[in-house]
Amino acid sequence: VVELSEFLVDVLQVTDLGSKLTAKATFHDACSALRECSIKSQPRKLLNNVSGLQLVEMKHSEVCCGFGGIFSVKTEPISVAMTEQKIEEAMAVGAEYIISTDYGCLMQLDAVIKQKKLPMKLLHLADVLAMGL
Repeated sequence: VVELSEFLVDVLQVTDLGSKLTAKATFHDACSALRECSIKSQPRKLLNNVSGLQLVEMKHSEVCCGFGGIFSVKTEPISVAMTEQKIEEAMAVGAEYIISTDYGCLMQLDAVIKQKKLPMKLLHLADVLAMGL
């Protein structure tokens, strides 16, 4: 199995797709991609070539968002606290968007953002790369 950013950067050796997004964003490393597949630099290489995008690193970008599959159901209070911390860290660096490669993470973040009516927006890496194509 090859993840999208891994395929583009490591296999095709492509880092610039001509994508455009005028915004300030941070990248959340999905646990499975980071720990199981060692995907860390590839998404950032692609995002650093998105025209108009200012990519900033949030504190603890490698820490779980709180989803973790069944973890979010069995330990909901801890899960929600982890998600809130992730969003706070993204807001602390002035990010308008959190970008990730994992829809589970994005759904977890989205639930808390909507519940708390926060101004943060979310995007999947593939959606960012498709902008301007």
